[in-house]
Amino acid sequence: MTSTLTIRDESLSGESLHEWSLEVFTEKLTVRELIRSRVYQEVQDHNRKNNDVFRGFIQPEESEKVLNGWKVKNARQLDWKRQFDRAVEAFEKNQVLILINDKQAESLDDEFDLGPTTCVTFLKLTALVGG
Repeated sequence: MTSTLTIRDESLSGESLHEWSLEVFTEKLTVRELIRSRVYQEVQDHNRKNNDVFRGFIQPEESEKVLNGWKVKNARQLDWKRQFDRAVEAFEKNQVLILINDKQAESLDDEFDLGPTTCVTFLKLTALVGG
């Protein structure tokens, strides 16, 4: 069975930064599988467009922040597995919150049912600087 998830990136103030649909071929999904599906799709889209700006969830290595994404040095193809590892690490370090139908995912192994109104929100937390 194919399910379509609404994926939303939000700021901590609740502002929607980006929203798109992600198709998955299952009725249940773990948080780890959700991250893998999202990262894989973003990297494939980026590599297909052969663009030097990556508009994805996790900053690629050797890139710098620009408006609406990260400028990838040497406009190279990205490795989805490397991006996936970085995304998992960010989740494990609580640098990212994932809400599934407004309920916070606590573990990569959390499993959830997919339905026609399933909405997944990603919140990227920003470290405070100061002292």
